[in-house]
Amino acid sequence: MDGTEKGNSDKKLYARMRLWEFADKYIFEPIDNAIADSYLSISRADGSMALIGELPQCGQMQSPKVRLVFGVIGMLRLIAGNRECVGTYLGHPIYKVSTLEILPCNMSVDSSSVEQKKMEAEFSTLLYAAEKTHGLYFSYEVNLTLCAQRLHELGGESKLPLWRQADPRFLWNGYMLEALIDNNLDPYLLPVMQGNILSLGTNIIDVSLIARRCTRRTGTRMWRRGADLEGYVANFVETEQILQANGFTASFLQVRGSIPLLWEQIVDLTYKPPFQIVQPDEGPRVARRHFMDLVKRYNSVIAVNLVNKHGGEGRLSERFAQAMETISNDIIRYVHFDFHAICGHIHFERLSLLYDQIEDFLKKNSYFLLDVDGEKVQEQSGVVRTNCIDCLDRTNVTQSMIGGKMLESQLKQIGIFGDADALSAYSVIDTCFKKMWANHGDDISIQYSGTSALKGDFVRFGKRTIEGIVKDGINSLVRYYLNNFADGIKQDSTDLLQGHYILSTSRGLASPSQPVGLGAFASMRVASGVVLAGVMFAMLSVRQAQYDRRHLLYALFWVSLSIGAASVVKAYGRMFTNKPRLFISRH
Repeated sequence: MDGTEKGNSDKKLYARMRLWEFADKYIFEPIDNAIADSYLSISRADGSMALIGELPQCGQMQSPKVRLVFGVIGMLRLIAGNRECVGTYLGHPIYKVSTLEILPCNMSVDSSSVEQKKMEAEFSTLLYAAEKTHGLYFSYEVNLTLCAQRLHELGGESKLPLWRQADPRFLWNGYMLEALIDNNLDPYLLPVMQGNILSLGTNIIDVSLIARRCTRRTGTRMWRRGADLEGYVANFVETEQILQANGFTASFLQVRGSIPLLWEQIVDLTYKPPFQIVQPDEGPRVARRHFMDLVKRYNSVIAVNLVNKHGGEGRLSERFAQAMETISNDIIRYVHFDFHAICGHIHFERLSLLYDQIEDFLKKNSYFLLDVDGEKVQEQSGVVRTNCIDCLDRTNVTQSMIGGKMLESQLKQIGIFGDADALSAYSVIDTCFKKMWANHGDDISIQYSGTSALKGDFVRFGKRTIEGIVKDGINSLVRYYLNNFADGIKQDSTDLLQGHYILSTSRGLASPSQPVGLGAFASMRVASGVVLAGVMFAMLSVRQAQYDRRHLLYALFWVSLSIGAASVVKAYGRMFTNKPRLFISRH
């Protein structure tokens, strides 16, 4: 059976439920079936679950709160949420989680010790931070974690429940589903993917972009770098570009991910902390594990490395190149393209030089294509793996270029474009396509760094603009602030949700023998704010200097103020950045 057909799970997912909040339990009542023969009951005391045959009687003494919910994501406590329909995937409705709510099942904490209550409060802080998780999507009918080619190849597996079909790499709530799986609650098991889903539609073609974020080494920008010993890398995202036109469906995959070595950047309040290579002797083995996994999943791989040849990036890039020398073969290729040296900050059209180096790989490994009858015409047999340092800004510019080239190729094959046609000749399609890729890059960047992508003006408009350059400067400052003052808590929250850490009461908060005064903390925050504001106003003054030279003096003033404030920040820095994060230890 074609995996792209409507899901035929033996136990269809419940799409709409009433949530009854009793004093001692939560009850989920399915309402998308005419008559429900059972209801999911969850104790508010300890989180234990059971299927019950009827709802409790409601009376004057027991008047529960009732509301509509659209899925149960899983259980740490219990998480439920709201939704909004944002489009379709191969004809199936796709929903975005618009609200996420934690339902506590911890009434027993009242009898706990003071220390346990304190730790429970810390956990709760992290869990409630999860309610702000960006970019969560799901479908009741089709598995979003699988690309069109893998869905087509499912065969008999398409009859399995959606959670059993899912690619574990992209199942955001996999850990949280475990308790529901153990209780055989298939109709309640809602697979959720983190990433984004965007689409453009014209009277000629429909194009969609789907980003699937890997959960194996997920996290925030400075707190998750490089690879782990198993070869899983930070910010690994699979992007699928889908074209539907003239009855044909074409799918093209690309991936991005951090340099697959053991390396890190320790947050120390400097703007760009130095790169540190950890266990350098393990590097080649880790890189090999990473690429062997990619070959297993995508067949051929061409690794495009966009980082600088010189400086700190250069030393990291050299290690990467050395590791690739022992890995490269007929199905694994390595290309280094120094993006900044070749393209600078404005000449991104020079990416055509990179395309010339990888064009043969793209043509040989092609893309997945279904004809008007839903029959496979060809399949994709290789993937481009792109990286810079963050795998955000340079990477997104490069991937959008490759995506545009492949879209042109697909449109020519199905007869919409002539052999000499280019995307740029169709202004409406070209503009919408660039905007979609720019929004795609922004969403991926927000999930990893907290801000929209840099260099987005080129992806959006095909050229660099003054406004875009100023926006990049501001976003860089915001990233600096988030990296140093906000992302640590966000990382802990992410690790808790993914099951990467467990509670350890042996590691508490900062030692009382070394207190950090609130005055010192406040002083550092104020000084940091002055640095950010000073740099921002200096940039604006430089921009205005083309009209009035006096603005150069203003720029010098703001730069001087920033340097002075930076010295204050550095003085306080060690007091905060070397503290252990909360209470967690690895499984």
